[in-house]
Amino acid sequence: MASNTQTGNSRPGQNGSTHHSAPPAASDSPFLSDIRAIRERARKHVSDGAVTPSYGADRDTVLRLLNEALATEIVCVLRYRRHYFMANGAVGEAIKDELLKHANEEQGHADVIAERIVQLGGEPDFNPMGITDRSHAEYIEGGSLADMVREDLVAERIAIESYTEMIRYLGDKDTTTKRMLEGILAVEEEHAEELASMLETLSGDRA
Repeated sequence: MASNTQTGNSRPGQNGSTHHSAPPAASDSPFLSDIRAIRERARKHVSDGAVTPSYGADRDTVLRLLNEALATEIVCVLRYRRHYFMANGAVGEAIKDELLKHANEEQGHADVIAERIVQLGGEPDFNPMGITDRSHAEYIEGGSLADMVREDLVAERIAIESYTEMIRYLGDKDTTTKRMLEGILAVEEEHAEELASMLETLSGDRA
């Protein structure tokens, strides 16, 4: 004789089909049970600020890289501003506003990098002593206007390669810093394209 007893969590439907019971309540899900642990860790390590136990990167390494990036941006600001004031002649007047715009954008990069350093529990290094040693780009003044633009372009190419390597290093270990650097990288690439165009114009005028 067949048994009418249903096994497991299934029950018969009106048409004889089998229906499964509803999934467990949300409060029983593994993720929500971890919320309590997350809250406890957040309170226990509240002095760590934005750095939580889930932070996957080596914080000391990231802080070192960011302070090197900060120094690079500061050096670029100073070089761009010098070139802005030194640009003269008809061509110089035509491009100096662009050089000032670049300087201001590099200053903006320095500011967001410094802010991120603080968020990670570090200290932004603005000490003038050794800033050119920490910087990836060099401070080279250049003689002619073409030399100035060429040095700015070289510095942008260095920054592009440096930021690309930093982004690759961070991967998914610090997505906030990675996104910040990706935004900066996009601007540096724009700068490089603009400078290459300027240099081409200057080279044509000299020919």
